[in-house]
Amino acid sequence: MEIFWYIIIAIVLAVFFILDGYDFGTGIIHLFMAKKEEDKEVIAKAAGLFWDSNEVWLVAAGGMLFMAFPTFYASVFSGFYLPLIIVLWLIVFRAIGLEFRSQFNYQMWKDMWDKAFGISSLLLALFFGIALGNIVRGVNLGGVENGISTYEAHYFFLPLWDSSFSPSTTHPGVIDWFTLTIGIISVVVLAMHGANWIVLKTNSSINKKLKKVVFKLNLVLSFLTIFSLSIWHIINESPFENFLDKPFLIIFPIIYFTGIIGLYFVKKNRDIVNFVFSTFIVLGGITSSLASMFPVILPSTNSVNDPLTIYNTVISDYGLSVALGWGILGFILLFVYMIIQKRLMKGKIDKMDYGH
Repeated sequence: MEIFWYIIIAIVLAVFFILDGYDFGTGIIHLFMAKKEEDKEVIAKAAGLFWDSNEVWLVAAGGMLFMAFPTFYASVFSGFYLPLIIVLWLIVFRAIGLEFRSQFNYQMWKDMWDKAFGISSLLLALFFGIALGNIVRGVNLGGVENGISTYEAHYFFLPLWDSSFSPSTTHPGVIDWFTLTIGIISVVVLAMHGANWIVLKTNSSINKKLKKVVFKLNLVLSFLTIFSLSIWHIINESPFENFLDKPFLIIFPIIYFTGIIGLYFVKKNRDIVNFVFSTFIVLGGITSSLASMFPVILPSTNSVNDPLTIYNTVISDYGLSVALGWGILGFILLFVYMIIQKRLMKGKIDKMDYGH
């Protein structure tokens, strides 16, 4: 049952980053490339019409983590308390930026909320990438100093950054050069994903320019991917061990690299194919990271306390079995909601009303 719920939660998180990921990317494109008011309005629609349903997947993932792996949930929500509060405020400003921009027809009002939407989207993409970097890097579980735990073995605390800015220090911060690298990769990936979404769903005047931007961002991503793989051994002595022991896991990196390579060769006017390939990159990146660690879900950077795994953080079998029935019902409602919403919003959304 542990593996079953781990897979379900991983799927839900991947779906969230695919769906809300294009909202983050749309905000990044809106911030840097939308100059005309008509483009700003239609690009805001490309996120605004979908963000609320997409974020349901994040709520579902949080609820299932609390249910299935409560020790892990308690650990990360206390240790990452400061960045989680920052993310919460960014989610709030992203939402009200979209909802408020069209409430009054004053340019200064629109500009203010456009900036709130764009900057919060950019920082959300960055912080979610940094979060993944922290999970991959690990934390000082138990707050070990001089070989002695200063608190319980599954707890930790991280400052926002450490003066050394190093992932190898005894007490690393949330932001160091390694996690920041993963954060930048996240920004690049989601900016590409958002650009492909805008091209797919709108007739914005910058669509042709966005296709060129996607190609350039893919070049940057290719370089950053090679760089991150080359430095991974600094964080983990055997980063590819899981893929050698369980060869079937190689499917996840294949999905990732299929997305990158595919974007180089997709033909013109195949907008849906571009979007599928950027979806592969998001999906492959997240699943490859999780597969490289399995069954660990939070590594320990010290040798005193064991890492958190799906086995030492799981709730009882009875709890998991009871949750199964309610989970099935919840998923049915979730999928019905998503299907109806996507069908109502199918095709180009330029003429649809939002925020008026």
